[in-house]
Amino acid sequence: QLQLVESGGGLVQPGGSLTLSCAASGFRLDYYDRGWFRQAPGKEREGVSCISSGGGGTNYADSVKGRFTISGDNNNNTMYLRMNNLKPEDTAVYYCAAGKSPYVCWDVPKEGEYDYWGQGTQVTVSS
Repeated sequence: QLQLVESGGGLVQPGGSLTLSCAASGFRLDYYDRGWFRQAPGKEREGVSCISSGGGGTNYADSVKGRFTISGDNNNNTMYLRMNNLKPEDTAVYYCAAGKSPYVCWDVPKEGEYDYWGQGTQVTVSS
């Protein structure tokens, strides 16, 4: 059974940092382009960042460039999102996802191009 499970969310003050994890089971995560999305209250889900299979390329939404870093740990079949200098507008439920088709990480990730999804983890940035 293919499964993605996010963890690492929580409450953090503005300017703080968090690292989200996405653990995969039932398949090799690094064989797929995979990414992070987020959905804030009352808004549509948006792509945050993605990393290509093999880790050769990454893309980031303009709103997180320079603050967020996506990475993978193939030994642990896990993907991470390191988030620095967090802002209140980063508050959202964060989801990890993987795409069956090749080269979906050609740009900022788009929801319709990803097939496997986790259940999400809440990130709240507030003082």
